[in-house]
Amino acid sequence: MKKGYLSVLINGLLKENPVFVLVLGTCPTLAMTDSATKAFGMGIAAAIVLICSNMVISALRKIIPDTVRIPCYIVVIAGFVTIVQMAMQAYMPDMYKSLGTYLALIVVNCIILGRAEMFARENGIFRSALDGIGMGLGFTIALLSMATVREILGAGSFFGIAIPFMKNYTIPFFTQAPGGFFVFGCLIAVVNVITKGKAIKKKEFGCEGCPSYAVCHVEKIAKEEQ
Repeated sequence: MKKGYLSVLINGLLKENPVFVLVLGTCPTLAMTDSATKAFGMGIAAAIVLICSNMVISALRKIIPDTVRIPCYIVVIAGFVTIVQMAMQAYMPDMYKSLGTYLALIVVNCIILGRAEMFARENGIFRSALDGIGMGLGFTIALLSMATVREILGAGSFFGIAIPFMKNYTIPFFTQAPGGFFVFGCLIAVVNVITKGKAIKKKEFGCEGCPSYAVCHVEKIAKEEQ
């Protein structure tokens, strides 16, 4: 039974948050959350790519052969990443420079490829767009949550604006890699407490419950089908 439109839209915000529940896209999550500005830029860029690629892949799902679907998905995603890169370089050069190579690496972001494989290829354009919006917002909110904690405690600022009373009480640890892992773990625990550990059913844990399962096991699945 298919989920309702509202359920599809809000699914990625908490219940199946791509960062705190599915634990996907951890590289940009840890690298881009030492600053709220970078976190917001990365979240919006990834969300735009996710929404657009979901819609296009959904529209083409009936004409893309199963044997080459993954390469086709990557080509579609890479096209939208290139568009976002060019637009950002032209109109937001400072943001473009701050995101660096992680902007190009959206092409291989497992959240985007996972949603294409697990949702867009099985649903219509409108539902796929809603899924992209929900997952994109979930990803952006997750990045901003981490960045807020790390930037305020580690740099005494928020979106680059200094917080006067934090000036003499900063803890540089939080802007460093170990601090990123610490905050990441704490927020995962908080989400787990809020959802009482039921965001994902027990049977969904393991490889079979991952949105990228089919992507990671393409060769294995092909052999089994033979």
